[in-house]
Amino acid sequence: MLRNMKDMEECTIGAIDGIIGEVKDYYFDDDDWVIRYLVVDTGESPGRRNVLISPIAIGQPNWSEKILPTRLTRNQIKGSPDIDTDKPVSRQQEMGYAGYFGYGSYWGGGGLWGAGMYPDILQAGRQAKAALAAAHEAHTDSHLRSGNAIMRYYVHASDGDLGHVAGLLVDERSWAIRYVVVNTSNWWLGHKVLIASQWIDNVSWAESQVSVNLTREAIKAAPPFDIANSFTREQEARIHSHYGRVGYWPREAKGAESESLR
Repeated sequence: MLRNMKDMEECTIGAIDGIIGEVKDYYFDDDDWVIRYLVVDTGESPGRRNVLISPIAIGQPNWSEKILPTRLTRNQIKGSPDIDTDKPVSRQQEMGYAGYFGYGSYWGGGGLWGAGMYPDILQAGRQAKAALAAAHEAHTDSHLRSGNAIMRYYVHASDGDLGHVAGLLVDERSWAIRYVVVNTSNWWLGHKVLIASQWIDNVSWAESQVSVNLTREAIKAAPPFDIANSFTREQEARIHSHYGRVGYWPREAKGAESESLR
């Protein structure tokens, strides 16, 4: 199921032995467009600080009460490595984080999460040791970006300005960002449209700009998106059909089937 990223704002993080803090931001991987960490304000004094929580640790969300439960204790979270969330997170820091919790690495395996589609495959005891060892062999750079920062970035079509980023739709199981919600109201009053993350050609972080290889007329004629209503697979299919693009879900279903056979 897809969730508006705004649903996660101000969600509380539940440890095994109590609430630990609130979600203030999130880091996503700008290569695969997958949320890798939630930035959580522990809200405690003294010792108040921001910590990172990986989706690997998160269980079934309680959306009605806005609680994201984890498989961690409060002491585990409090003792996690210090990370300055005002600065870029390096791959070395990520490896230290994964090592502390005993997780596998999400990069270098060919899937969204290591070799798999979903983050729970990287939990301690589930291929984590082998995956973390493989990560030490992979000399790749971190591509983490702040989710808060991308909000209101300008969006450009192939033939001109289009609007600005007004939200993100996230797959609640894989934590993949499936769509960017674009507010085109500067041109077409009240009109919001969805652009699939894989259709984005480039993001200029220096210029706060997202570029897509679609024309303004094609986007204007696309099915409108109502952020207040539920979003169905049939609606997704209509959007992909409008642009003549293949949906991600058949490929994901095949990957999930392969993962279940391991």
